[in-house]
Amino acid sequence: MTAMTRSRRRSRHLAAAGVYAASAVLLLAACGDDNGGSGAGDAPAGSDAPLFDTLPEDIQQAGKIKVGSDIAYAPIEFMNENNEVDGIDPDIAGALGEQLGVEFEFINGTFDGLILGMNSGRYDIIMSAMTDTKERQDGIAEDAEGGADFVNYFRAGSAILVAKGNPEGVQGLGDLCGLTVAAQRGTANEALVQAQNESCDEPVEMLVNDTDDESITQLQSGRAAVVVTDFPVALYNALTARDGELFEVVGEQIDAAPYGIGVPKDNPELRDALQQAVQAIIDNGDYAEVLKEWDAETGAIESATVNAGQ
Repeated sequence: MTAMTRSRRRSRHLAAAGVYAASAVLLLAACGDDNGGSGAGDAPAGSDAPLFDTLPEDIQQAGKIKVGSDIAYAPIEFMNENNEVDGIDPDIAGALGEQLGVEFEFINGTFDGLILGMNSGRYDIIMSAMTDTKERQDGIAEDAEGGADFVNYFRAGSAILVAKGNPEGVQGLGDLCGLTVAAQRGTANEALVQAQNESCDEPVEMLVNDTDDESITQLQSGRAAVVVTDFPVALYNALTARDGELFEVVGEQIDAAPYGIGVPKDNPELRDALQQAVQAIIDNGDYAEVLKEWDAETGAIESATVNAGQ
């Protein structure tokens, strides 16, 4: 990684922190549509990259990998104040691009349609804070028609985000009964709230949204008492929204599991190339640097696995 790359990454991180400190719940118009995209990183040209030859020939010829992503999930992926795709996933993709010699082009999509979009050819892969589960691998999950293989690159669980001061006194999942709880459609967080609701005497009123931004907005407005979202997302909003004055995270991280880069099951060559690239950036330190920039070291993994989710 060059010094210029490190400087650019730092500048983008500071700009991103600024825009979200101003308003963590700003709904950016560019996140709402399903067309257009943005590249991540400055990859070496073609065969100059150490792992270029491991890629499928069609990807080599295209010079890019099309990435399906729900780009409204700070700090994992979001649009910054310059209308550029930013966050942990785009920075990791940039480091992967240096190893593979291709650009990673992020294309915005609805989370619960990403696997179908990939399997229909709209995207080559998925990077979208997607938890690797056996149901998604096998195509059993509602959002996973056709299934996917997953190259694991991060680890995170769910968290409970509430208004500052925790007015409802929520300490864990058992306290969600009788409250209005927001979560994003098709995520492990929605499934977690649904599972908890089954054990409640007083049911949870669920607000299921297409984007996590909608859930955060509902919490800020008082429409929801709780948001269940991924731990790094909850922590980021708690720390940055109006300088930490709006929200707080309560309880411990719940059910930490691997995130996976989704790859079509009929493309093992691309899957294996990505696994090698993830391991390469772990070994050379680029991966650790990205996570440090985003204060996300708690999600670090040591080995790039495939389909490690259960």
